[in-house]
Amino acid sequence: MSQPAVVRGTALLEDPALNKGTAFTLQERAALALDGLLPPVVETLDEQSRRCYLAFCRKQDELERHIYLRALQDTDETLFYRLLLDHVEEMLPIVYTPVVAKACAEFSHIYRRPRGLFIAYPLRDRIRELLANRPRSEIEVIVVTDGERILGIGDQGVGGMGIPIGKLSLYSLIGGIHPTRTLPIVLDVGTNNAERLNDPEYLGWRYERVTGQNYFDFIDQFVTAVKAEMPNTLLQWEDFATPHARPILDRYRDQMLTFNDDIQGTAAVALGAISAGIKVAGSTMRDQQVVFLGAGSAATGVADYICAAMVADGLAEEDARRRFWIVNRGGLLHAGRNDLTPEQRRYAQPEERIAGWRRARPANVALGDVIANIEATILIGLSTAGGAFTESIVREMARKVRRPIIFPLSNPTEKSEAAPADLIRWTEGRALIATGSPFAPVEFGNRRIPIAQCNNVFILPAVGLGVIASGARRVTDQMMLLAGHALGEQTPALGGTDAPLLPAIRDLRRVAVEVAIAVGAEAQRLGLAPASSADDLRRKVVARQWKPAYEAASVQKIE
Repeated sequence: MSQPAVVRGTALLEDPALNKGTAFTLQERAALALDGLLPPVVETLDEQSRRCYLAFCRKQDELERHIYLRALQDTDETLFYRLLLDHVEEMLPIVYTPVVAKACAEFSHIYRRPRGLFIAYPLRDRIRELLANRPRSEIEVIVVTDGERILGIGDQGVGGMGIPIGKLSLYSLIGGIHPTRTLPIVLDVGTNNAERLNDPEYLGWRYERVTGQNYFDFIDQFVTAVKAEMPNTLLQWEDFATPHARPILDRYRDQMLTFNDDIQGTAAVALGAISAGIKVAGSTMRDQQVVFLGAGSAATGVADYICAAMVADGLAEEDARRRFWIVNRGGLLHAGRNDLTPEQRRYAQPEERIAGWRRARPANVALGDVIANIEATILIGLSTAGGAFTESIVREMARKVRRPIIFPLSNPTEKSEAAPADLIRWTEGRALIATGSPFAPVEFGNRRIPIAQCNNVFILPAVGLGVIASGARRVTDQMMLLAGHALGEQTPALGGTDAPLLPAIRDLRRVAVEVAIAVGAEAQRLGLAPASSADDLRRKVVARQWKPAYEAASVQKIE
């Protein structure tokens, strides 16, 4: 069999997976027709990273910095990931949340080069053909969105592609999944965003969203094509709206290797941070009273995992569910409401439990009413209602609880239910906080309190690493629960005063190994992955965590 041709000349420089830029040696340049195409100086990867960092720092606007990093990713992926690793705390918010929200909103205006696959509804009968056009044949992880519920900014249509690109950057940066084995996909079923539809530069299918059975038929065509074309690939659903997210997950979770990041990933990382907070507070999981603002798929997913942890801690499931007080635009979820989804109804409080409550408005049990009438220990925001955790609500909660656990998890930053500095001040420094977007440490008296970012970055890359390294065939809720518990075990908060509930961003790759091992071990216990010893599993996980370093150009081939 003939060997594939070696990539040479400008084709080599234009392939971000193979390009080394100024790091090509003199011998490589001569052998690969690169002489004259590069400046004469040969740089190391360290030197390239330093030079790129200086260029990054010259960009004063956050969106311009995002554009610069994306352009570097499209030019030299190894250098891109090395630069991110060298400056992970500074650059993670730029390449992903919160700045990625701006990038999605401006996607059509900042678009430069194609990355991933755009599967538009008019091409629904050719999906397998489109999948066959992917840039690389061997794909281990797909992240797919339909762009309807992008972070806290809603329907962005084709602009939602920024999310799969960003999420897969995390898979490679933290989980160590090789970038050539990742594939971002946007399912373009139109958009109901009038601003996008009226924008002459909008790059998506310029129609209102496909709905109803036609939508679900399209999803089924996509899944059928993925199973036929890439049957062993991990498929992550991302930023689907509530009416679609849970039905899609429930339909396909037992058919293929798949999970929903917003439902299961958010739930796992929140569980990890909450379990850490409970330990710091000196309490137990079964003793919590949990209040949510927001009742979408992410909120009910988090509630499901906390409920499972309460059951594991000795409560009957019905007793555990009665400890959840979930509030949405219509007020508290209770049995008398007829507008609840099946997932929401699981947490609907019996009407007799609230019959005697004092409330601001008789027709609606608002968040403030709930906090006034119960002894809430945990308050979680997944509402995208910026500033909804008001001073009066927080002070009332803190009046009754020694260490209130408060998680304003909505992002981007302006959608956060409260600013950590306010939460610290309103609770006299007693609150245990994690946020969805990054926030600077809070100065309070003579204390400097770092704020944990309760971001899925702690979970999804590690889950991908654990699934791939162990050879798992499915992703189960039990595996995700174990991921959350493993994350909670890594908390620095038990080791010193004012330490954050979650590990530092700079420790993400180390933490990912431990979480991945927990995921792989649970897959083995469930009979969903080949059995191995604990030592063998650890070796497999560590070996699969790719590190950004240049390979010898002479052995790099076209696939």
